[in-house]
Amino acid sequence: MRVGIIGVGFMGTTHAAGWADTPAHIIGFTAETQQEAGNLAKQYNAKVYPSLDAMLPDVDVVDICSPTHLHHEMILKAANTGKHIVCEKPLARTTQQAQEAVDVCEKAGVQLLVAHVVRFFPEYALAQSAIANGQIGKIGVVRLHRGSYRPKKPAGNWFLDEAKSGGILMDLMIHDYDYARWIAGDVETVLAHRVTEHHPNAPVDYGLVILSHKSGALSHIAGSWAYPPPTFRTHIEIAGDRGLIEFDSDGTAPIQNLILKSGGNDAPDVGFPSSPVSESPYTTQIKEFYTALMDGKPTRVRASDGLAAVQIAEAAIQSAQSGQPVQLQSLVEA
Repeated sequence: MRVGIIGVGFMGTTHAAGWADTPAHIIGFTAETQQEAGNLAKQYNAKVYPSLDAMLPDVDVVDICSPTHLHHEMILKAANTGKHIVCEKPLARTTQQAQEAVDVCEKAGVQLLVAHVVRFFPEYALAQSAIANGQIGKIGVVRLHRGSYRPKKPAGNWFLDEAKSGGILMDLMIHDYDYARWIAGDVETVLAHRVTEHHPNAPVDYGLVILSHKSGALSHIAGSWAYPPPTFRTHIEIAGDRGLIEFDSDGTAPIQNLILKSGGNDAPDVGFPSSPVSESPYTTQIKEFYTALMDGKPTRVRASDGLAAVQIAEAAIQSAQSGQPVQLQSLVEA
Protein backbone atom coordinates (compact mmCIF):
# COMPACT_ATOMS: atom_id res chain seq x y z
CA MET A 1 0.00 0.00 0.00
CA ARG A 2 1.44 3.35 -1.09
CA VAL A 3 0.37 6.39 0.93
CA GLY A 4 0.69 10.06 0.11
CA ILE A 5 0.14 12.65 2.83
CA ILE A 6 -1.15 16.17 2.21
CA GLY A 7 -0.09 18.61 4.89
CA VAL A 8 2.92 18.49 7.21
CA GLY A 9 1.65 20.32 10.28
CA PHE A 10 0.80 18.60 13.56
CA MET A 11 -1.75 16.25 12.01
CA GLY A 12 0.35 15.39 8.96
CA THR A 13 3.29 14.61 11.22
CA THR A 14 1.10 12.54 13.54
CA HIS A 15 -0.47 10.57 10.71
CA ALA A 16 2.95 9.89 9.23
CA ALA A 17 4.09 8.36 12.54
CA GLY A 18 0.99 6.16 12.50
CA TRP A 19 1.56 4.95 8.94
CA ALA A 20 5.18 4.22 9.78
CA ASP A 21 3.90 1.71 12.34
CA THR A 22 2.09 -0.28 9.62
CA PRO A 23 3.40 -2.21 6.59
CA ALA A 24 2.25 0.68 4.36
CA HIS A 25 4.88 2.69 2.51
CA ILE A 26 4.81 6.47 2.74
CA ILE A 27 5.56 7.56 -0.81
CA GLY A 28 5.59 11.30 -0.30
CA PHE A 29 4.27 14.54 1.10
CA THR A 30 2.91 17.72 -0.33
CA ALA A 31 2.41 20.99 1.51
CA GLU A 32 1.92 24.69 0.83
CA THR A 33 5.61 24.94 0.00
CA GLN A 34 8.09 22.21 -0.84
CA GLN A 35 10.39 23.55 1.85
CA GLU A 36 7.78 22.79 4.54
CA ALA A 37 7.52 19.16 3.41
CA GLY A 38 11.27 18.64 3.10
CA ASN A 39 12.15 17.65 6.67
CA LEU A 40 9.31 15.16 7.03
CA ALA A 41 10.02 13.64 3.63
CA LYS A 42 13.66 13.20 4.62
CA GLN A 43 12.66 11.54 7.89
CA TYR A 44 10.59 8.90 6.08
CA ASN A 45 12.79 8.61 3.00
CA ALA A 46 9.90 9.92 0.92
CA LYS A 47 9.46 12.30 -1.96
CA VAL A 48 8.29 15.90 -1.89
CA TYR A 49 5.55 16.55 -4.44
CA PRO A 50 4.66 20.02 -5.72
CA SER A 51 0.93 19.25 -5.69
CA LEU A 52 -1.75 16.63 -5.14
CA ASP A 53 -2.05 16.24 -8.90
CA ALA A 54 1.61 15.28 -9.13
CA MET A 55 1.28 12.81 -6.25
CA LEU A 56 -1.86 10.96 -7.38
CA PRO A 57 -0.30 8.66 -10.02
CA ASP A 58 2.16 7.25 -7.45
CA VAL A 59 -0.16 6.39 -4.54
CA ASP A 60 -3.02 4.09 -3.58
CA VAL A 61 -4.18 6.11 -0.57
CA VAL A 62 -4.37 9.87 -0.09
CA ASP A 63 -4.22 11.04 3.55
CA ILE A 64 -5.62 14.56 3.77
CA CYS A 65 -4.27 16.62 6.68
CA SER A 66 -4.73 19.99 5.01
CA PRO A 67 -6.81 22.96 6.26
CA THR A 68 -10.53 22.21 6.55
CA HIS A 69 -11.69 24.37 3.66
CA LEU A 70 -9.48 22.39 1.23
CA HIS A 71 -10.80 18.93 2.13
CA HIS A 72 -13.76 18.90 -0.26
CA GLU A 73 -11.82 19.65 -3.44
CA MET A 74 -9.04 17.22 -2.53
CA ILE A 75 -11.45 14.39 -1.73
CA LEU A 76 -13.22 14.79 -5.06
CA LYS A 77 -9.96 14.87 -6.96
CA ALA A 78 -8.59 11.77 -5.22
CA ALA A 79 -11.85 9.81 -5.52
CA ASN A 80 -12.20 10.58 -9.21
CA THR A 81 -8.78 8.99 -9.80
CA GLY A 82 -9.74 5.86 -7.85
CA LYS A 83 -7.71 6.54 -4.70
CA HIS A 84 -8.84 5.55 -1.22
CA ILE A 85 -8.96 8.47 1.19
CA VAL A 86 -8.18 9.15 4.82
CA CYS A 87 -9.35 12.62 5.83
CA GLU A 88 -8.82 14.55 9.02
CA LYS A 89 -11.87 15.93 10.76
CA PRO A 90 -13.94 17.88 9.91
CA LEU A 91 -14.74 15.96 6.73
CA ALA A 92 -15.60 19.25 5.02
CA ARG A 93 -16.51 22.83 5.89
CA THR A 94 -20.23 22.47 5.08
CA THR A 95 -22.82 19.72 5.08
CA GLN A 96 -23.33 20.11 1.34
CA GLN A 97 -19.62 19.59 0.70
CA ALA A 98 -19.47 16.62 3.06
CA GLN A 99 -22.50 15.00 1.42
CA GLU A 100 -20.93 15.42 -2.01
CA ALA A 101 -17.67 13.91 -0.77
CA VAL A 102 -19.49 10.85 0.58
CA ASP A 103 -21.54 10.45 -2.60
CA VAL A 104 -18.55 10.78 -4.94
CA CYS A 105 -16.51 8.23 -2.98
CA GLU A 106 -19.40 5.79 -2.94
CA LYS A 107 -19.90 6.20 -6.69
CA ALA A 108 -16.17 5.76 -7.34
CA GLY A 109 -16.03 2.65 -5.16
CA VAL A 110 -13.29 4.02 -2.91
CA GLN A 111 -13.14 4.04 0.86
CA LEU A 112 -13.48 7.33 2.72
CA LEU A 113 -12.12 7.06 6.26
CA VAL A 114 -12.68 10.07 8.52
CA ALA A 115 -10.20 10.61 11.35
CA HIS A 116 -12.47 11.19 14.35
CA VAL A 117 -9.71 10.13 16.70
CA VAL A 118 -11.65 10.56 19.97
CA ARG A 119 -13.32 7.22 19.25
CA PHE A 120 -9.84 5.68 19.55
CA PHE A 121 -8.87 7.22 22.90
CA PRO A 122 -8.96 4.36 25.46
CA GLU A 123 -11.20 6.08 28.01
CA TYR A 124 -13.78 7.07 25.39
CA ALA A 125 -13.68 3.64 23.76
CA LEU A 126 -14.08 1.90 27.14
CA ALA A 127 -17.08 4.05 28.01
CA GLN A 128 -18.71 3.32 24.64
CA SER A 129 -18.13 -0.40 25.11
CA ALA A 130 -19.72 -0.32 28.57
CA ILE A 131 -22.75 1.49 27.15
CA ALA A 132 -23.06 -0.91 24.21
CA ASN A 133 -22.97 -3.80 26.69
CA GLY A 134 -25.85 -2.30 28.66
CA GLN A 135 -23.87 -1.64 31.82
CA ILE A 136 -25.62 1.67 32.62
CA GLY A 137 -28.93 0.94 30.91
CA LYS A 138 -30.70 3.48 28.73
CA ILE A 139 -28.78 6.75 28.37
CA GLY A 140 -30.60 9.87 29.58
CA VAL A 141 -28.01 12.64 29.80
CA VAL A 142 -24.51 13.01 28.35
CA ARG A 143 -22.16 15.79 29.47
CA LEU A 144 -18.92 16.31 27.56
CA HIS A 145 -16.34 19.05 28.02
CA ARG A 146 -13.20 19.86 26.05
CA GLY A 147 -11.15 22.88 27.01
CA SER A 148 -7.77 24.34 26.16
CA TYR A 149 -6.09 27.64 25.32
CA ARG A 150 -7.02 29.56 22.21
CA PRO A 151 -4.60 28.52 19.48
CA LYS A 152 -2.07 31.20 18.69
CA LYS A 153 -1.60 31.32 14.96
CA PRO A 154 0.08 33.96 12.80
CA ALA A 155 -2.11 36.76 11.52
CA GLY A 156 -3.83 35.71 8.34
CA ASN A 157 -3.62 32.00 9.19
CA TRP A 158 -6.55 29.92 7.92
CA PHE A 159 -7.34 28.60 11.39
CA LEU A 160 -8.39 32.03 12.68
CA ASP A 161 -10.53 32.62 9.58
CA GLU A 162 -13.83 31.06 10.63
CA ALA A 163 -15.09 30.98 7.05
CA LYS A 164 -12.32 28.41 6.51
CA SER A 165 -12.09 26.62 9.88
CA GLY A 166 -15.58 26.97 11.35
CA GLY A 167 -14.14 28.22 14.63
CA ILE A 168 -14.56 26.57 18.01
CA LEU A 169 -18.07 25.24 17.30
CA MET A 170 -16.74 23.19 14.40
CA ASP A 171 -13.03 22.63 14.75
CA LEU A 172 -12.81 21.83 18.49
CA MET A 173 -16.30 20.70 19.47
CA ILE A 174 -16.89 18.40 16.50
CA HIS A 175 -14.93 15.77 18.46
CA ASP A 176 -17.67 15.59 21.06
CA TYR A 177 -20.61 15.89 18.64
CA ASP A 178 -19.31 12.74 17.00
CA TYR A 179 -18.78 10.96 20.29
CA ALA A 180 -22.22 11.92 21.64
CA ARG A 181 -23.82 10.59 18.48
CA TRP A 182 -21.74 7.38 18.73
CA ILE A 183 -23.06 6.59 22.20
CA ALA A 184 -26.53 8.16 22.18
CA GLY A 185 -27.61 7.85 18.53
CA ASP A 186 -28.70 10.21 15.79
CA VAL A 187 -29.44 13.85 16.58
CA GLU A 188 -32.72 15.64 15.85
CA THR A 189 -32.22 19.15 17.21
CA VAL A 190 -29.22 21.39 17.93
CA LEU A 191 -29.28 24.44 20.23
CA ALA A 192 -26.09 26.44 20.70
CA HIS A 193 -24.73 29.51 22.46
CA ARG A 194 -21.32 31.04 22.03
CA VAL A 195 -19.38 33.69 23.96
CA THR A 196 -16.35 35.34 22.37
CA GLU A 197 -14.27 38.07 23.96
CA HIS A 198 -11.14 39.20 22.16
CA HIS A 199 -9.07 40.61 25.00
CA PRO A 200 -5.54 41.35 23.74
CA ASN A 201 -3.78 39.28 26.39
CA ALA A 202 -6.44 36.69 27.20
CA PRO A 203 -8.90 35.96 24.39
CA VAL A 204 -11.87 33.84 25.44
CA ASP A 205 -13.97 31.58 23.24
CA TYR A 206 -16.66 29.38 24.78
CA GLY A 207 -19.41 27.28 23.23
CA LEU A 208 -22.30 25.37 24.76
CA VAL A 209 -24.31 23.03 22.52
CA ILE A 210 -27.31 20.92 23.49
CA LEU A 211 -28.13 17.96 21.26
CA SER A 212 -31.54 16.29 21.35
CA HIS A 213 -31.14 12.69 20.23
CA LYS A 214 -33.82 10.57 18.57
CA SER A 215 -33.34 8.11 21.43
CA GLY A 216 -34.64 10.72 23.87
CA ALA A 217 -31.21 11.41 25.35
CA LEU A 218 -29.84 14.93 25.77
CA SER A 219 -26.17 15.80 25.29
CA HIS A 220 -24.67 18.92 26.89
CA ILE A 221 -21.41 19.71 25.10
CA ALA A 222 -19.10 22.48 26.26
CA GLY A 223 -15.97 23.62 24.49
CA SER A 224 -13.61 26.40 25.48
CA TRP A 225 -10.50 28.18 24.36
CA ALA A 226 -10.13 30.01 27.64
CA TYR A 227 -7.41 28.27 29.65
CA PRO A 228 -3.80 29.40 29.98
CA PRO A 229 -1.38 27.39 27.82
CA PRO A 230 -0.53 24.55 27.81
CA THR A 231 -3.70 23.41 29.64
CA PHE A 232 -5.89 20.81 27.97
CA ARG A 233 -8.80 19.16 29.78
CA THR A 234 -11.63 16.79 28.95
CA HIS A 235 -14.49 15.48 31.03
CA ILE A 236 -17.12 12.79 30.46
CA GLU A 237 -20.32 12.18 32.41
CA ILE A 238 -22.85 9.72 30.97
CA ALA A 239 -25.99 8.98 32.98
CA GLY A 240 -28.16 5.96 32.29
CA ASP A 241 -31.17 4.58 34.14
CA ARG A 242 -28.97 1.95 35.81
CA GLY A 243 -25.65 3.68 36.28
CA LEU A 244 -23.27 6.56 35.66
CA ILE A 245 -19.92 6.73 33.85
CA GLU A 246 -17.47 9.47 34.77
CA PHE A 247 -14.03 10.40 33.52
CA ASP A 248 -11.89 13.45 34.28
CA SER A 249 -8.62 13.98 32.42
CA ASP A 250 -7.15 15.72 35.46
CA GLY A 251 -6.71 12.25 36.97
CA THR A 252 -3.16 10.96 36.93
CA ALA A 253 -4.17 7.48 35.70
CA PRO A 254 -6.94 8.13 33.14
CA ILE A 255 -7.96 4.52 32.50
CA GLN A 256 -8.19 3.75 36.20
CA ASN A 257 -10.22 6.90 36.77
CA LEU A 258 -12.97 5.91 34.35
CA ILE A 259 -15.64 4.96 36.88
CA LEU A 260 -18.98 3.24 36.44
CA LYS A 261 -21.41 3.98 39.26
CA SER A 262 -23.95 1.17 39.35
CA GLY A 263 -27.62 1.67 40.13
CA GLY A 264 -28.97 1.03 43.60
CA ASN A 265 -28.19 2.74 46.89
CA ASP A 266 -25.81 0.04 48.10
CA ALA A 267 -24.19 -0.83 44.78
CA PRO A 268 -20.44 -0.20 44.75
CA ASP A 269 -18.67 1.91 42.18
CA VAL A 270 -16.91 -0.21 39.58
CA GLY A 271 -13.51 0.85 38.25
CA PHE A 272 -12.64 -0.20 34.73
CA PRO A 273 -9.61 -2.49 34.42
CA SER A 274 -6.34 -0.65 34.28
CA SER A 275 -4.70 -0.83 30.87
CA PRO A 276 -1.63 1.33 30.37
CA VAL A 277 -1.66 3.29 27.14
CA SER A 278 1.11 1.75 25.06
CA GLU A 279 0.53 3.57 21.78
CA SER A 280 -0.89 6.84 20.56
CA PRO A 281 -4.62 6.79 19.75
CA TYR A 282 -3.66 8.38 16.44
CA THR A 283 -1.55 5.33 15.65
CA THR A 284 -4.34 2.99 16.78
CA GLN A 285 -6.63 4.83 14.38
CA ILE A 286 -4.24 4.57 11.42
CA LYS A 287 -3.71 0.87 12.11
CA GLU A 288 -7.45 0.27 12.02
CA PHE A 289 -7.70 2.24 8.79
CA TYR A 290 -4.85 0.21 7.30
CA THR A 291 -6.67 -3.04 8.12
CA ALA A 292 -9.88 -1.69 6.62
CA LEU A 293 -8.11 -0.74 3.41
CA MET A 294 -6.25 -4.05 3.12
CA ASP A 295 -8.92 -6.49 4.27
CA GLY A 296 -12.18 -4.59 3.91
CA LYS A 297 -12.91 -4.86 7.63
CA PRO A 298 -15.29 -2.19 8.97
CA THR A 299 -13.91 0.64 11.09
CA ARG A 300 -15.56 2.27 14.07
CA VAL A 301 -15.94 5.48 12.02
CA ARG A 302 -17.92 5.42 8.79
CA ALA A 303 -18.00 8.08 6.10
CA SER A 304 -21.58 8.83 7.12
CA ASP A 305 -20.38 9.54 10.67
CA GLY A 306 -18.06 12.22 9.35
CA LEU A 307 -20.95 13.68 7.36
CA ALA A 308 -23.29 13.69 10.37
CA ALA A 309 -20.69 15.41 12.55
CA VAL A 310 -20.31 18.22 10.02
CA GLN A 311 -24.09 18.61 9.87
CA ILE A 312 -24.27 18.96 13.66
CA ALA A 313 -21.38 21.45 13.69
CA GLU A 314 -22.93 23.57 10.95
CA ALA A 315 -26.27 23.52 12.77
CA ALA A 316 -24.51 24.64 15.98
CA ILE A 317 -22.98 27.61 14.15
CA GLN A 318 -26.40 28.54 12.72
CA SER A 319 -28.09 28.20 16.11
CA ALA A 320 -25.47 30.32 17.88
CA GLN A 321 -25.97 33.04 15.29
CA SER A 322 -29.78 33.00 15.39
CA GLY A 323 -30.38 32.07 19.02
CA GLN A 324 -32.87 29.45 17.87
CA PRO A 325 -32.71 25.65 17.78
CA VAL A 326 -31.97 24.02 14.44
CA GLN A 327 -33.86 20.92 13.33
CA LEU A 328 -31.62 18.50 11.42
CA GLN A 329 -32.63 17.04 8.10
CA SER A 330 -32.18 13.34 7.36
CA LEU A 331 -28.92 12.47 5.65
CA VAL A 332 -28.20 9.76 3.11
CA GLU A 333 -26.31 6.93 4.80
CA ALA A 334 -23.01 5.85 3.27
